[in-house]
Amino acid sequence: MERKRRHDPERRARIIEAALSVIAEHGVAGCTHRRVAEAADVPLGSMTYHFDGIDSLLAEAFALLSGRIAEDYRATLRAAPDIAAAREAVVALICNGPWGGRGTMTQIFELYAWSTRHPDHAGLMSGWMAQSREALEAHFTPAQARALDAMIEGVMIHNLASAALIPPEEVRAIVRALTGG
Repeated sequence: MERKRRHDPERRARIIEAALSVIAEHGVAGCTHRRVAEAADVPLGSMTYHFDGIDSLLAEAFALLSGRIAEDYRATLRAAPDIAAAREAVVALICNGPWGGRGTMTQIFELYAWSTRHPDHAGLMSGWMAQSREALEAHFTPAQARALDAMIEGVMIHNLASAALIPPEEVRAIVRALTGG
């Protein structure tokens, strides 16, 4: 039988990643220490060693999720050299974004609900929205950025919930309408 290493510098990060996987599959309600430990392949005692409780773990997992999405926004929009390219970047974020899959969208829905029920962590949502809008404001006015941010989430929710996706050409028309293009 192979012996597990006691020294595992990646354990904490693995636990946070595993929490996101558990959230995608079972939701916050099903995110237990036992399930996360099993998914991370760590001893159950590691959970309380690394985190004060399940809310502490959830906060870190959701911070990781929102940080990844915000960075994707920034990188995608930073690469756009002009307003026309920025409009296409928004279309790409909606239609081709790596965070638009069912698992990630489920995690996002869980973050919305969890942060609403945990006002002490409301900064996760407001910080994430601020980062998204800041990335959009590199090319659009603050009012356009707010409208685009709301539209992006709305279209992604509709696309997740519907069998008929909003096609890229319709998304492109919405982006143009919101940005005066």
